[in-house]
Amino acid sequence: MAGQRTERASGYRERNSTADRALDILLLFDDSRLVVGGQEVADHLGVARSTAYRYLQSLASSGFIEEQRPAGYRLGPRVFELARLARKGIGLSEVARPVMRELAETIGEAVLLTRRTGPTVVCLEREEADHPVRLSYERGHVLPVNAGASALVLLAWAPDEEVDDIIGHDALPRFTGATITDATALRRRLTAIREHGTAVSRGELDEDVLGVAAPIRNGEDDVIAAISVAALSHRVPDERLPEVEAAVQDSATRITERLKLIDS
Repeated sequence: MAGQRTERASGYRERNSTADRALDILLLFDDSRLVVGGQEVADHLGVARSTAYRYLQSLASSGFIEEQRPAGYRLGPRVFELARLARKGIGLSEVARPVMRELAETIGEAVLLTRRTGPTVVCLEREEADHPVRLSYERGHVLPVNAGASALVLLAWAPDEEVDDIIGHDALPRFTGATITDATALRRRLTAIREHGTAVSRGELDEDVLGVAAPIRNGEDDVIAAISVAALSHRVPDERLPEVEAAVQDSATRITERLKLIDS
């Protein structure tokens, strides 16, 4: 039994060693090294050239690399397929959450990720600041489309026909004295938001809450979501608004760039 356990343990270590060396070979590839040679691999691993070739041939037989005569080996189709699957498995929330956390830490206020679904807006994610504030915007919370910075950003870049269907010509629901309820006035507001690039709202959905939002785009340049800061209004006076807007816009751009990389 002891001999069997030793043999199994040895085999396990050998398999791990082989896997580690295969990964070491794959990690040799980068922007400045698109092709690697057998001697280069041998030197990197500290093994004989014949041993390096065995590793290379094993990777080649699995499609992870392919031979490019006479220079050496380049990445193979299996790597590209895995990269495609990895990109496919990454969703909006996974891409946005790290950026949202950084924004919450930088600004010191709650950060929301929202998405429009027809005539409503849904809060997908929320990141807290160091001082949690009681806000009505929680993950899964449904928000109106005509009030609040994130809702207005999402509506601002919606197709004209969808905007017409959503806001129509009738009075829109009022939530506070600052809520825009006139369709014509709201259209003017949406035009201004598109020209400015961000939306700022004070007390339009909740009387004491300020929101600053910017659009997030996908690989086809469509606005698919919004990132926003939500704070008690007194915590963000007018003189601080440019700082907050710039930070929100930068975060939206970073998320957009990551999404476009995934879609490419």
